[in-house]
Amino acid sequence: MTSLRGEGLVRIYGGVVAVADVTFDFPEGKFVCLLGPSGCGKTTLLRLIAGLEAPTAGRILFDGVDLSRVPAHDRDIGMVFQSLALFPHLTVAENVAYPLRIRGASGTVRKARVDELLDLVKLHDVQERRIHQLSGGQRQRVAIARALAIEPALFLLDEPLSALDAMLREHMQVELRLLQQRLGITTIVVTHDQREAMTMADLVVVMNQGRILQAAPPIDIYHNPADSFVASFIGTTNLLACRRVSGDAVEMLGRRVSIPNARASGLSVGAGGMLTVRPEDVSLSPAVGEDDFEGVVEFIRDLGASVEISVAVRGQTMLSVSTPKDRPQVETGQTVGVSFNAGRAAVTPR
Repeated sequence: MTSLRGEGLVRIYGGVVAVADVTFDFPEGKFVCLLGPSGCGKTTLLRLIAGLEAPTAGRILFDGVDLSRVPAHDRDIGMVFQSLALFPHLTVAENVAYPLRIRGASGTVRKARVDELLDLVKLHDVQERRIHQLSGGQRQRVAIARALAIEPALFLLDEPLSALDAMLREHMQVELRLLQQRLGITTIVVTHDQREAMTMADLVVVMNQGRILQAAPPIDIYHNPADSFVASFIGTTNLLACRRVSGDAVEMLGRRVSIPNARASGLSVGAGGMLTVRPEDVSLSPAVGEDDFEGVVEFIRDLGASVEISVAVRGQTMLSVSTPKDRPQVETGQTVGVSFNAGRAAVTPR
C-alpha cells in the first residue's frame, strides 16, 4: 500500500485548462472516487496519476517519490480503462496472464497467479473461454483481474461500470468495493455517478472546471457540502436562497430561521448564500402549523420504496421524500404545512 499526493497539478491543452492547480492527499489503502460532470477534469487527473499524461506544472508524489516524469510502465500501477481493452483473440486466462508474460514471468508463476486471481473474481470456471463468450459483468472482472496481475501498489479505474445495465452496475459496485476491502489496495475510480461514489468510496473528491471543490467521506459531503454545486451534485437536495443575518440565523422564504450550520458556513453577516435541505428532512402536514411554511402540493410520485412530493412554497419548489409507511396524507392541489430539520440543513456559499 502506497500513499499518493499531488501538489499544484496543472494540465493545459492548447490554452484550455483541464486541471487547475490541484493539490490532494489520498489515504493509503482506501477507495477514492473522483466525481464530477463531463469535462470537469477527473479523467485528466487520473491520467496524470497513471503517467499517461505529463503535468504542465506541479508534481505527483508516490510514497514520497516524485513520479511526475516517470513513464507509466515504471509506476507500479494497475489500470482498467472504460473500454476494458481486452484481447479478443486470447482466452480469459491468457488475458489475465498477459502482463506477467510480457514481464518475463515463468509459466509456473503465471499459472499460479492466474488461478489466484480468477478465484478472487469468481471466474475460474470460464478461464478457457474467449472474451466474446462472456457477459458484460464477466468481461469487467477479467479486466480487473488483468490489472491486478502484477500486484500493483495503486489501482486506477476510469468509469469502469458505465457500459453495464443498471442492475448489473449496482451489483458490480458492491463486488468492486468488497474486492478492494479484501486486497487493501489504494484504489481510485473516476465516475460521474453520484450513487456509485456513495456506494463504493471511503473518500469522494468532487471536481468541477478542473478544480477539487471538496474531498471528504461521502456522508460528510452529503450533509455538509462545501458549496451549492457540491450540494446539488451529491444526491437530491432542496437549494433555497438565503442571507445570513446574525450568528446562526438566516433569512429565507421571507422568514428568519435558526440554522446551526450557518455560523460555520464561512458567510459573513449580511452575505447571501444557499440553504441546502435534503428531501428526507422535509416534513409535510395537512394543517399549517404556527411554525410551518405554507405550501401547495404540486406533484406526487409513488416509487414503491419511497414517495416523492413536490410542494410550491413562496414561488420555490421543495421536495419531500418519505417511506410509504410514513407518507403524509396529502393530495395534489392541497394547502399543506411545510417544515424541515434545521439541525440537518446546511448553509453554503452560492
